[in-house]
Amino acid sequence: MTTPKGLQNAVIAGDVATLKRLVQESIEQGVKAGDTMNDMIAAMDIIGEKMGSGQMFIPEVLMAAKAMSEGTELLKPFLAEDDSNSKGVIVLGSVRGDLHDIGKNLVEILLTGAGFTVVDLGVDVPLKKFVAAVREHNPIIVAMSALLTTTMPAMKEVIDALGSAGLRDQAKILVGGAPVTEAYAEKIGADAYGADAGEAARIARSFL
Repeated sequence: MTTPKGLQNAVIAGDVATLKRLVQESIEQGVKAGDTMNDMIAAMDIIGEKMGSGQMFIPEVLMAAKAMSEGTELLKPFLAEDDSNSKGVIVLGSVRGDLHDIGKNLVEILLTGAGFTVVDLGVDVPLKKFVAAVREHNPIIVAMSALLTTTMPAMKEVIDALGSAGLRDQAKILVGGAPVTEAYAEKIGADAYGADAGEAARIARSFL
């Protein structure tokens, strides 16, 4: 019989074949799709913690994300069409002038795995696009990444633009990237700083 522990172990191991078999078994056993999804999400939470503590690395996280994606595809027909299982929307992007996306993509993987709906704006995102996305998607969090000291000021520009548009209080602002620090996040008026993808996911959950 499929167990939550078995599902979690398969996700963490990145074992696609085993996970797909267990998800199919859970469907045949009449287990609620939402419950199975929550078991897999719990595995991604564990992965975020392991990544943050140096026990898991990028290749392993990508394998786990692949397994999670395959399992989710099997569950999709059985999940509510209204996306009621989502914990909320997060708008994510690398700020204007910054073309780096590896860290951003890892954050997206962990946030999606944690049950959030992530709107990824990509890289080199102009502040107007962030503002438009907040208006359109009504996110609970806006997450920004910068990997260059020269692009960090764009984070404050986005925060200021959201303020001017009357949208600053609508969402929490989460910032991260190699040169970014907690002190800088506080200085520009962000709500939180994530040192890595695992911490970013943990902070996002704490905002709920």
